[in-house]
Amino acid sequence: MNKPYNNKAWFFILPVFLTVAFSAIIPLMTVVNYSVQDIISPEQKVFVGLDWFRDVMRDSELHAALLRQLIFSFCVLLVQLPLGIGLALAMPHKGWKSSATLVILAMPLLIPWNVVGTIWQIFGRGDIGLGGHLLNVLGIDYNYASNPVDAWLTVLLMDVWHWTPLVALLAFAGLRSIPDAYYQAAQIDGASRWAVFRFIQLPKMRGVLVIAVLLRFMDSFMIYTEPFVLTGGGPGNSTTFLSQYLTQKAVGQFDLGPAAAFSLIYFLIILLLSFVLYNWMQSAGNNANASGGQHE
Repeated sequence: MNKPYNNKAWFFILPVFLTVAFSAIIPLMTVVNYSVQDIISPEQKVFVGLDWFRDVMRDSELHAALLRQLIFSFCVLLVQLPLGIGLALAMPHKGWKSSATLVILAMPLLIPWNVVGTIWQIFGRGDIGLGGHLLNVLGIDYNYASNPVDAWLTVLLMDVWHWTPLVALLAFAGLRSIPDAYYQAAQIDGASRWAVFRFIQLPKMRGVLVIAVLLRFMDSFMIYTEPFVLTGGGPGNSTTFLSQYLTQKAVGQFDLGPAAAFSLIYFLIILLLSFVLYNWMQSAGNNANASGGQHE
């Protein structure tokens, strides 16, 4: 006899579905609608098909912004991932020192994005900022307001300071989930510190590291407020990333059609690269597990 199903549970999911539909699906459909029309006025719209997509894909400024964005996002991952893992390994695992370290480490995450940009704007100034003044005293000609390299490196360092704690906290959670029996077995076998990290800690952290990589990649790929407050996208276009380029299209120039088309392309780029990163990390983890099994 088949057990009858109770479908009343779907009524609890319905409010969530409606909320998601209102906050995500409806705006997305609006963007799709704008991307295929030339909005001359609120009352006059002309259907243009895929013309805006073709124009956006030919835009040389978009290509430059995309290249800057890709370089920045992958530099963020290359710096923050090993640094976060190193901080997690160095943190005390028990007692009040562990709690105090977690609180101190998480403090940058509590600061709003616009405040972070303001902090580093003041910190990097050569006249009143501690960091900028110190570099100038040491003989380093540092000026993020006029030097594109200095501006780009300052934005990268600002993002590292702001978001590396997130990677460290996730890695710390992964380390704390490893049973003590693994460490005891490694100690009995005489495993080195590197071997413990390579064959015990890193594989056990793989799940949280996948989350950390995806979160940091998606967030860094959509960065806007911090560089906008710090440099305004300059000097020149050196720190004009994709989100700021999109804002200039939609708000500054009020080109809603091209901006909507670019928004969809932007969305698809993030989805595609996140999918590639996820599958690459899963494949690397499986290969590491296979080699670890052969090593044993």
